[in-house]
Amino acid sequence: MMNDLFPHRAAPLYGRARKLLHVAPMDYAAFCRACRLPADALESFEKFACVGGIPKYWEFVEEGKDVIGLAESLYFDLAPYMEQEPQRILRDEGVSGLNAVAALEAVGRGAERPSEIAARLGTAQTNLSRLLQQLLDASILRRELPFGESVRTTKKILYRIRDPAMRFWFRVYSPHQSLWRTYSRDQKQKLIDSHAATVFEDFCRARFAGAQRYWESDVELDLVAPDPEDQAQLLVAEVKCRRLSDAERRNVLRQLEGKWNRCTLRPRHPKARLAVIDASGIASDFCADGAVSSFVWPPVGLHSVGASVALTLSIGANK
Repeated sequence: MMNDLFPHRAAPLYGRARKLLHVAPMDYAAFCRACRLPADALESFEKFACVGGIPKYWEFVEEGKDVIGLAESLYFDLAPYMEQEPQRILRDEGVSGLNAVAALEAVGRGAERPSEIAARLGTAQTNLSRLLQQLLDASILRRELPFGESVRTTKKILYRIRDPAMRFWFRVYSPHQSLWRTYSRDQKQKLIDSHAATVFEDFCRARFAGAQRYWESDVELDLVAPDPEDQAQLLVAEVKCRRLSDAERRNVLRQLEGKWNRCTLRPRHPKARLAVIDASGIASDFCADGAVSSFVWPPVGLHSVGASVALTLSIGANK
């Protein structure tokens, strides 16, 4: 409504707004406080991944109901509340036409590059520019670039659905709604876990100023950011939305070291700290500057990676 009245060029009061306040979705800490859930429990985060930061959806989070029950009551039940939610949001934001839903369907099912979205819609990529910009302006899509790149220096652009609940709708609900009742609990949990992993990556990147993904032909890094402990070096991290054993951490760290050795970022950033971030102690008491409590593995004798040091970070764990 405010967009129609003030910022839109065709609005009757265009140009008269003195200040624009962006009302962002509520965060994970607020969700846990409102729903009286333990912030350090992985299932609490999985529930947050299903409902996102919109308090209206939190009404479906009931005591004693697990994450599968929450997903079923909100998305897969008879006449569920979320059945027509994307269409309603698009209508409220003034984004009309079936192409918008089709584009979001494509993104939700893994077509994140503009060329892939266009191919799924059977149209030329140039025909999508206006639609994608509308979805960006409405904060429905987010445009992602590799770390260190800008829209002027790279064509490596990915689009991701911003809100976790909307992402769940297009990633899990839409492709699986007709078969959901035939799935076992393990199959349902696997779909929820896969979705929650993408939300957890966003959650971790939000804790570090300037953090972005990075990808090239055979390398994908979950988190690259200026190291908050030393701005002269990079923090390069692998993010896992589960609790890792010490052996698993060592294995993930070795794999990350191999990717970093192949990465074209390395010659440009000779100093880097490699880290593994897992779900051991997801908590709400993060420092505002993005710092996290951590424990070092191994306790004595850090792994040297060229001129870098390899650590294992446990997000939110007060070790």
